[in-house]
Amino acid sequence: MTLLRVENLAIDVARDGGTCRLVHDAHFSVDRGETIAIVGESGSGKSLTALAVMDLLGEGLSVSGGRILFDDQDLTALSPRERNALRGSKVAMIFQEPMTSLNPVRSIEHQLTEGMRLKMKLSRKAARARALELLNEVGISDPVRRLKQYPHQLSGGMRQRVMIAIALSCEPDLILADEPTTALDVTIQAQILALTSRLCRDHGVGLVLITHNLGIVARYAQNVAVMYGGRVVERATARQLYRDPQHPYTRGLLASVPRLDLPRDTPLRPIPGAPPDPTVELPGCRFHPRCPKATDICARQVPEFSVTDGHEVACWNAAVDHTEGKGAVA
Repeated sequence: MTLLRVENLAIDVARDGGTCRLVHDAHFSVDRGETIAIVGESGSGKSLTALAVMDLLGEGLSVSGGRILFDDQDLTALSPRERNALRGSKVAMIFQEPMTSLNPVRSIEHQLTEGMRLKMKLSRKAARARALELLNEVGISDPVRRLKQYPHQLSGGMRQRVMIAIALSCEPDLILADEPTTALDVTIQAQILALTSRLCRDHGVGLVLITHNLGIVARYAQNVAVMYGGRVVERATARQLYRDPQHPYTRGLLASVPRLDLPRDTPLRPIPGAPPDPTVELPGCRFHPRCPKATDICARQVPEFSVTDGHEVACWNAAVDHTEGKGAVA
């Protein structure tokens, strides 16, 4: 059953007396218990899309088109009060950097029980008991002592586990995880991702995983949406994406990842150029200045989506040379 469906989402920012579009017609969906990854370079619109779902866009930013359907309810049509009632209780978010997301002057107990007391109307005693259960569930040792501590007294991995516990505290149906392991070392990254994936699967929670790490996608996501320049350019199952990447940008991302099945001295093939300035209008496909397959039409007209066996791609030359980058992470 589809839990979240984002349809043709557009996000604008106020600029110089007018508006500039940062996200163009984004679309994806996630089912209960499913993990979908949104992949792309910095500035591609991944985090903005997640913040729009949470109704947490900053000043000057606004949803200017499309729909965000949660349980068949259009969130963009709800009042701020109604959106606030859903936030935390039905839809939760794990942010990039827990040290800046957690309140440094509030104890872990206060921050973990606050939502439960507000959204679930639990007593202080019941909320504290559930907080202890959650800390045990996310693998934090000595939870009684940890509840009394403050964020600066915990390691980065423990703070991120607290963020996961907070996200799960009000038993949401959907969690959005925005680069949840950015500041952690590789070993802790694996632990946090495995934990998040397992808990969401066990609780039947839909998970939207925002990342630029293609290795994460290969291991934890069932479906993938690739974003570039504020647009979704390819959408497929993870298996389809790695076996047959069709968009030149996706192939470029895969080709730039180190591979264990090739000699160690094999050079990486980075994508030339830099991502486009999101505030600058660019005709046609936004990837065309960096694309090795670009033709005249790419610079003039935004490509339409084509669909083959559920594999969607927006590219005028998607059928040209599927070998580059194929199977880079399997």
